[in-house]
Amino acid sequence: MTDPLTAVPLYRLGHSRSGDKGDTSNLSLIAWDPECYAVLAAQVTEARVADWFAYRRPVRVTRYLLPTLHAMNFVLEGVLDGGVNDALNLDAHGKSLSFHLLDMTVAVSPALAARLPDIAGDPPAPA
Repeated sequence: MTDPLTAVPLYRLGHSRSGDKGDTSNLSLIAWDPECYAVLAAQVTEARVADWFAYRRPVRVTRYLLPTLHAMNFVLEGVLDGGVNDALNLDAHGKSLSFHLLDMTVAVSPALAARLPDIAGDPPAPA
């Protein structure tokens, strides 16, 4: 019998960078290591990201995999209320969207969960 999977937030498997141009947000997701990348590539899909950001009503979400870098990039179109200069909201751009992405959960094995950092910003434990 296999151990049940454990739900963990993405920030335990990697980190994110962000940018925006006009009404488009660009969010990267960079895994701590190859094992974390395999989980992210399998579970953090265009459909899941579109659903996660549904409250922002993205027109389209496109994922670009960068396996050599253990990273992926998401381009979310139509999520910035017209862009930084046109939006009436309080900075729902860039870093705030990347932090929101990092709150999404994925299912991992108990062994992987045990070696991941517990607090955002902590370095991962050695594999």
